Amino acid sequence: MGLALVVLLVGLAVLALAVLWLVGVYNRLVTLRNRFKNAWAQIDVQLKRRYDLIPNLVETAKGYLQHERGTLEDVIAARNAAVQASGRVGVDPTNPDAMKALIAAEGTLAGTLGRLFALAEAYPDLKANQTMAQLMEELTSTENKIAFARQAYNDAVMNYNTERERFPSNLVAGMFNFGPAELFQVQKPEEREAPRVSFA
Repeated sequence: MGLALVVLLVGLAVLALAVLWLVGVYNRLVTLRNRFKNAWAQIDVQLKRRYDLIPNLVETAKGYLQHERGTLEDVIAARNAAVQASGRVGVDPTNPDAMKALIAAEGTLAGTLGRLFALAEAYPDLKANQTMAQLMEELTSTENKIAFARQAYNDAVMNYNTERERFPSNLVAGMFNFGPAELFQVQKPEEREAPRVSFA
């Protein structure tokens, strides 16, 4: 009877250690997932700020760029598409399809903003407009904040993905459906540059 009790106690101790290990790995994955979701929230704040600035920028430019209506409409359409894509990522930052759609929408928005800025430089009165200059300065500041937030997000995603892929954490990740997270990176080399907003 003494040997059976010892075997039972050793078995219970091994089982308890296995459960504690499982709980530890699970909690680590949850912590890392929540970090990258929080990092996404920081990007989302800056994107919303940028999305709010764009209509003001377009309204200011409208009076000067009356013959460039197509470009202004393209900017607003691209902004609205990016807002929708950002909202889908905000609902579930772990959805890789939503992140890819946002990356594409942001690329389109960057391209249309680039065209707007190029046009704006061709109009001296618009370049001299104080409101336009302030909006451009705010947009530049926001673009910098987005870049820093994106870097923090990508670091958090990398840490999460690394942990979920490492053995034996990958076993726990598979059991509890911890899917991979998508990096927020641009697809085309020309999108890597922020829109030039200088009126100097």
